[in-house]
Parts: sequence; C-alpha cells; structure tokens
Amino acid sequence: MRIYLVQHGLALDAQQDATRPLSRQGLEDITRVAGFLSLFEKPKPKHVFHSGKLRAEQTAKMIAEAWLVEDSVQQADDLEPHANPETWAAKLHVMNEDVLIVGHLPYLSRLVSLLLCGEEDGQLVRFRNGGVLCIEKDEDGYHILFHINPTMFYDTDD
Repeated sequence: MRIYLVQHGLALDAQQDATRPLSRQGLEDITRVAGFLSLFEKPKPKHVFHSGKLRAEQTAKMIAEAWLVEDSVQQADDLEPHANPETWAAKLHVMNEDVLIVGHLPYLSRLVSLLLCGEEDGQLVRFRNGGVLCIEKDEDGYHILFHINPTMFYDTDD
C-alpha cells in the first residue's frame, strides 16, 4: 500500500483573502507536481482525503484530476494542523488501498514520524508547500519510497 502525504500548495496570506485559497504560484506548483505524478507514478490512489481548508481541498482536487480519480476526493476529520496524528496512524494501519492525504504542518511531519519511528516528535522530512512524500506500507512496516517538491521543476540559478 502506498500513502501519499501532500502539504497543500502555497496559499494567499490571510490578509489578502481570509479563506486562503492557493496563490498563483501554488496553482502552478500543484499543476506541475500533479502532472509529474500522473505521468510517472502508478498505481493511482483509491482514496483522496483533505482537511477541509480551501487550500487543501484545491490541492487534493487538482492532483485527483490529474490522476483521473476525481470521484475519490473527500474531506476528512483529524487532518487539521494541530490534530492528533494517532487517529490517522490507526486508520492507515488497517487500510490496504493506496491513499493520498492533503494536509498541513506540523500535522504531516508528526504523522510521518509516528508511522516511521513510533513517536511523533521526530523531524524526518522537510515538507514544502506542494511537496509529496510517498510512504510504502508492507509486512515489515512503513518505509519512505520517494519525496518530491515543486522546486525540482525550477532552475536553481534564479
């Protein structure tokens, strides 16, 4: 089973828009990441969950559209920035189908640490807006399969 953990794309500041939709850069980043995943990463997730915050919902829908799994997008509880990661760790433990979760920091970092190390305080992965971490669950536990972020699509000389 593959678990795709995605930090929502870059959003507008709350002073610009209180609902915090994706910024122009956030939309571009998610378009690139989603396109990359749809071309190179198989199989596709069966379930796509997001926190319900607009920026997470937009990110989830864009990736699901690129993967042609739009019908699988749904809001889920306990994915807010300061939610308890044990709730989703328990859900993932019994799931067998590939899943994509779009959320926030520090939640995603805490969930990754809990899955990989058994405690939520580690800083194992540096998430970036629009980044995707793929964890594989097998009979031996959880393992990082790959990690991508939007900066891989830009020239570093800028």
